[in-house]
Amino acid sequence: MRNVRALIAYDGSKFFGWQRQEGFDSVQQALEEGLEALTGAHVVAHGAGRTDTGVHALGQVASFLIDTPLADDRLRHALNAHLPEGVVVRRLETCSDDFHAQFSARGKRYAYVVCTSRFRLPFAREHTHWVRDPLDLRAMREACARFVGRRDFAALASTGSPRSSTVRTVRSAHLRARRSGFAFVVEGDGFLYNMVRTMAGTLIEVGRGQRSPADVTRLLESLDRTQAGPTAPAGGLYLLSVLYDERPFRAPDRGPRGTPGLFA
Repeated sequence: MRNVRALIAYDGSKFFGWQRQEGFDSVQQALEEGLEALTGAHVVAHGAGRTDTGVHALGQVASFLIDTPLADDRLRHALNAHLPEGVVVRRLETCSDDFHAQFSARGKRYAYVVCTSRFRLPFAREHTHWVRDPLDLRAMREACARFVGRRDFAALASTGSPRSSTVRTVRSAHLRARRSGFAFVVEGDGFLYNMVRTMAGTLIEVGRGQRSPADVTRLLESLDRTQAGPTAPAGGLYLLSVLYDERPFRAPDRGPRGTPGLFA
């Protein structure tokens, strides 16, 4: 048996979240069924964290114990052949026995993607949040800065997920603007249930002029969820990466015909 970790991307619109649940398609179930079809044995895949129905991932990490003679790259290719549409293993590597995708994690980075075009793009309905109102980008950036720090984020958390504390550290929060929209990118040591989506919903209200940047500080101090903005739709949220003390997946991603990409 060896401990293996995998970097996984998935289209959240095709699954009812990461975690296996009876009667609903989940990413965890798809991965475990793919591993069982490949090896003939039941394998439990531990994800770095849950993502809800409709939430996407570019950098989810899972770890599992597996008994197979296949080398890492061959295992990745074989596993992808057994996965359904909408999920792919981007990288895979054998790791130390004490690595655990969830318990070894030291933080996560998310992006919430908003499209601000006059008309909704036809292929973006499940993958962005569409806002056609004029937004004050400067005010939103000032509000972003007020999320950063270690504090009680109870005002941004929805009920429904057990937690021993609502104190978290947000290490960075900023907006990356483009002509047709923007991404709210936030990194922290952990996030409460619906916290990032509530941050996004609050920022959009700031952009619309429905509240000021100073209101963000006041709502955080209130610890009252009713003082924050709405929970933004799940389709705009992406798990970008999971952070660890060691940097996983560092080796070049070489295939049978060399390293993918463009060369000058």
